[in-house]
Amino acid sequence: MSRFVAGALMLTLITGTAIAQQSVERTRMFERFQERSAERSAKVANPNATPITAPGDYRFTFDHGGLRREYLVHVPRSYDPKRPAPMLVALHAGGGDADYQASDDKYRLISKSEQAGFIAVFPNGYSRFRSGVLATWNAGSCCAAAVRNKVDDVGFLREVIRRVERQARVDSSRVFMTGMSNGAMMSYRMACEASDIVRAIAPVAGTDNTSNCKPAKPVPVIHFHAVNDEMVNFNGGPGPNSFTQVDFTSVPSTVAKWVALNRATPEARRVVSVSGAHCDLHPAMPGGAPVQLCVTESGGHSWPGGGSQQGRKQPSMAINANDLMWSFFSSL
Repeated sequence: MSRFVAGALMLTLITGTAIAQQSVERTRMFERFQERSAERSAKVANPNATPITAPGDYRFTFDHGGLRREYLVHVPRSYDPKRPAPMLVALHAGGGDADYQASDDKYRLISKSEQAGFIAVFPNGYSRFRSGVLATWNAGSCCAAAVRNKVDDVGFLREVIRRVERQARVDSSRVFMTGMSNGAMMSYRMACEASDIVRAIAPVAGTDNTSNCKPAKPVPVIHFHAVNDEMVNFNGGPGPNSFTQVDFTSVPSTVAKWVALNRATPEARRVVSVSGAHCDLHPAMPGGAPVQLCVTESGGHSWPGGGSQQGRKQPSMAINANDLMWSFFSSL
């Protein structure tokens, strides 16, 4: 057999395997879509900003910008209506939904809420389906229908925060935001346009893809990213497994942008160094805010320290994003 024929056969096998893998992933996505739709249809949302007086899980809807929007709230057992509690707003990835982000076996944010005592809020992005599945955020240049339809997600998230502050006893000076992938990108947009209500952000596996960013005041940032992220490349551009061909901003460019915006020191110091991961901190200069970057060597496009997420690679367990972000938030 000639080298040419052997090479052609090998290429055919590789291509066939890749197509088969994509087909399996599409089947899994459709099955998840059906499961999420069935789950959503069985849950009834409260359209009113009903006061929250006790621990538990709540689901609310309201109309914003001509669209029916939804958010979930988890109130930990330690909640005391007499004492203001911090709040963490967690934004799901593109193609996900609020229920998926709130799933404790995937992101473990409910467990962290119980351990740390913060109110966890899970808004749902824009979806063309009544069930709210396969949702995305208008985070600037990404992603999908939310961008094409110019959905006012900044206004929606502002209203979610205002509603929860009316519903429960929230410390308005300690409202934090995190997000996965497209949700991380949306957290950057909120830092750009809603620094008056968002104290700090913790983006995971998503960079800043805003074109116009002029925060009214510095916003502390702790960013998490794997060097082998195959969907939002560490060094920028569309990832090889990305569902979109958006030319994503790189992690180094994102960090440099926020170091400048936050008036943080250009020089970083290593504050975490463990096998498989490290974190570098740019401390705040007078009147500024800190920027911290935590990098894992493995995990791909996933949540460090989390569970298995949408068939992605096993998350890195070298660090725990939930623990590190809450420690960062608590230090402010």
